[in-house]
Amino acid sequence: MYLPAHFEETRSEVLHALMRDHPFATLIAHGADGLAAHHLPLHFAPKVAPMGALQGHVARANPLWRESANAEVLVIFHGPQAYVTPSWYATKREHGKAVPTWNYAVVHAHGRLRTLDDPAWLRGQLETLVTRHEADFAEPWRIADAPPDYIDRMLVAIVGIEIAITRLRGKWKISQNQPQANRAGVVAGLHQQGTADAMRMAALVADTLKP
Repeated sequence: MYLPAHFEETRSEVLHALMRDHPFATLIAHGADGLAAHHLPLHFAPKVAPMGALQGHVARANPLWRESANAEVLVIFHGPQAYVTPSWYATKREHGKAVPTWNYAVVHAHGRLRTLDDPAWLRGQLETLVTRHEADFAEPWRIADAPPDYIDRMLVAIVGIEIAITRLRGKWKISQNQPQANRAGVVAGLHQQGTADAMRMAALVADTLKP
């Protein structure tokens, strides 16, 4: 990842928060046919390894767990992103020297993939995943709501994965390279758009305006 110093985010608590808030990740690994991208939710478990670990599961039919077991992998977490028009910049109105760009926040997690074909571990991982993502529903679904024999069959069809993190890199491209007036214009423009990603990005850019 190309990472100019002014876009680098090194605070572990900020990187962890993005991984927790945007758990649907892209896992990149070498497979039998070369590089392969896998898209799946991963839970950040901070106490499992010195830098934390990512836990999830894949279908037993997915070749990832066989082909990439014990191999180095890259996991990408995508945070807020938004197109930025130069029309929001004060400098565009002053001299016209401005071009469009794209703001975004991402975390790259590196580590070695471990597979866990253990029903007890899988059940625990699924309980964690379901509890986390059902929490906002008025009537949260629980694994116990399904027939036990059905859940047992589902567990046989999946394999657990765990990635002990060895390196984290964060890129927060949020208009830090623009003068304050331009950043204020970006915040205002994104607020006018009003989409979820625009509002999240507006909050990130607004943080750069704080003393």
